[in-house]
Amino acid sequence: MNFLVDYNLDGYALVFLGILTKGGWLEFLSIQFVTFTEAGLSMDSSDRLVWNYAQANQMMILTANRNMKGDDSLEQVIREENTSNSFPVVTIGSLERLDEFDYRERCVERLIEIVLDIENYIGVGRLFIP
Repeated sequence: MNFLVDYNLDGYALVFLGILTKGGWLEFLSIQFVTFTEAGLSMDSSDRLVWNYAQANQMMILTANRNMKGDDSLEQVIREENTSNSFPVVTIGSLERLDEFDYRERCVERLIEIVLDIENYIGVGRLFIP
């Protein structure tokens, strides 16, 4: 499963990858974190463009963005474009808490659960973790 990582989480994606590697999960699961740069998206890409890119490439978006500011905000895009076949947006509940070891571990545990049970999460719109 591929996650499109919002630009404000680039560094944390590496930490998550380290936790997955240390736990041996990458031997059993195919999980990749794709940055905006790797996807050819700019940091100022609209949420609508990011959503459409992720859906076209069967990716989940990993973000800490929870606002609904404007017609192209991620929340508005989800409300307008989410279908029963859409991949969910995974939102970190507290960006500030990612500095805490236990919180990062719980976030990774939830990511694993979501990947293992992805068929039950398709179409839900947004998932908050941990």
